[in-house]
Amino acid sequence: MTSFSAHLIGHTLKAATVGAILMLSATASQAQSASPFAGFDGSWSGSGTVSLSDGSSEQIRCRATYNVVGGTALKQSLRCASDSYKFELSSDVKSQGNQVTGTWGEASRNIFGNLQGSAGGGQIDVFVEAAGFAANLTLTTKGNKQLVSISSKGQIRDVSINMIRS
Repeated sequence: MTSFSAHLIGHTLKAATVGAILMLSATASQAQSASPFAGFDGSWSGSGTVSLSDGSSEQIRCRATYNVVGGTALKQSLRCASDSYKFELSSDVKSQGNQVTGTWGEASRNIFGNLQGSAGGGQIDVFVEAAGFAANLTLTTKGNKQLVSISSKGQIRDVSINMIRS
């Protein structure tokens, strides 16, 4: 084999190796962005309204933290307060494909329960329930903006919160 042929084969192998590494990293990146929780990770804050069962409605301020673990698990904390009302939601959610299940809690009322639903495409839709309480929760994220909607037949009837990533 001539030194030119050996040199050409060496460059070809280097190029193939670099190409394979680039393809693997692109595949890993696509797999991570395919996570049903893609776009949620981080700290968020904003405001909205809470409507109560007595018909009253108040402005509310909120902070949320989302921690995506391995693309298939999400830990969430959502704290909101108005002049006369507050709630502290937390959840621990796991995905299997686009189906999600997990647990949730509301610390100030000592309520804990389960949740189930779907996630993907920047949206999480879950039904949460506990003894004597049930609600639908939707989180929609587009870029650095997020809309949180909660509806129930309990003391809190409707919550609508617009947040931005901090």
